[in-house]
Amino acid sequence: MKIIIDVRTREEFESGHIEGSKNIPVQEILEHVEEIKAMKSPIVFCCASGQRSGMAAQYFKEQGVDCSNGGGWRELQSSIS
Repeated sequence: MKIIIDVRTREEFESGHIEGSKNIPVQEILEHVEEIKAMKSPIVFCCASGQRSGMAAQYFKEQGVDCSNGGGWRELQSSIS
């Protein structure tokens, strides 16, 4: 099972999200680097459109984390259900 990290704001996340996903807003992502590195791979980042999750995925790929940009959470939810 892939770990899904939703990087939208808490308000966006609370208005709807993928069941079982973890909310770490992109503005706070650097405070969670070690926590994310310690997670079992692969990790899929998502947001509303794929822009913020793309930045997060790029950063963590550079840190050696097995991760990808899942794009918008609604599209990702459709692809995994």
